[in-house]
Amino acid sequence: MSRLELKELYAGFRDAGVIKALSKQISKEAERLCEPLCIMEVCGGHTHTIMKYGLKQLLPQSIEFVHGPGCPVCIMPKERIDQAIALSGMKNLILVTLGDMLYVPGSLSTLAKERAQGCDVRALYSPMDALAIALQNPDKTVVYFAIGFETTTPMTAALLQQAQEKGIKNLLFHINHVLVPPAVDAIMQDGEARVNAFIAPSHVSVISGAKIYRGICENYATPVVVSGFEPVDVMQSIAMIVRQKNEQRCELEIEYSRCVTMEGNLKAQEMIEKYMKPRENFRWRGVGDIPFSALELKVEFEGYDAEKIFASQLPSQEIDDHKLCICAKILKGLANPEECSVFGTACTPNQPLGSCMVSSEGSCNAYYRYAQV
Repeated sequence: MSRLELKELYAGFRDAGVIKALSKQISKEAERLCEPLCIMEVCGGHTHTIMKYGLKQLLPQSIEFVHGPGCPVCIMPKERIDQAIALSGMKNLILVTLGDMLYVPGSLSTLAKERAQGCDVRALYSPMDALAIALQNPDKTVVYFAIGFETTTPMTAALLQQAQEKGIKNLLFHINHVLVPPAVDAIMQDGEARVNAFIAPSHVSVISGAKIYRGICENYATPVVVSGFEPVDVMQSIAMIVRQKNEQRCELEIEYSRCVTMEGNLKAQEMIEKYMKPRENFRWRGVGDIPFSALELKVEFEGYDAEKIFASQLPSQEIDDHKLCICAKILKGLANPEECSVFGTACTPNQPLGSCMVSSEGSCNAYYRYAQV
């Protein structure tokens, strides 16, 4: 597909007339709602679409958004950032990771600050770039600090497979891949969130399949709609949720049917299963310890596991966020960014106190970019 064809395709999903028509349809059907609708959009990409295109202003007051923990940068706890920083300071070691991670505050520093002081920290455009870096630096150890939900996990598995096939011994992995359903379960089991419907992340679902959300529908009697990231996608997903509520249904539906199936990418799932297994526990920034909510390398691949190899040299103490930061409440759907006393003043994208501001997918970042205009 050419760039012109892509531009025309996306223009259709951003068409003002279609968005306004959906707004009218939603408003009309929302008049029949028996209770206010509190929709959690789990993924930060949806948050940015909602804020950028002013979708909140196109909906009736009976429909409210709350923002979930669907940003892999936002949920990374400080102690794991501290581990990345510790690795970056080791002799003859190159730390590579995806760009947003460079600016997430650890307990005392960031990877960007460590790089400015001479540590060899590099941002990757693609995980596969780590192969070339390892080959170009055979006398150094290259550690890939891997992050992401189910969306990016197959790329890490593919990178490990390539390293094995090419016999690259100086490439190691610090795995921080997390899973969506356990985090949603943790939020709903907490009992504080007022959520009664979900917009589920589509890119995750392309890999894992929409089937991973069935338990949410069944356990919490909430509609779940897997939505694309364009404004028409989001508005159509809201219309589907309102319709479910009015028909007294709590089902799993796919709005993003052009890319998502119930079963997902079986090849990618097989590759993940080959190299990784669920961790017994993982601490989510702002949410807390969630059992089996993240992945780690299987025992047979521990020779590539930087977390195991450097275990005695890596900090492990749990570190709390800044006392004025309310990212914990935001990630659990209990507060909006504008409720934070330091939002937009002491905490900005250039000088973030919390992870929700530093990440390009973070809720605070979205509000700072679009809500203040």
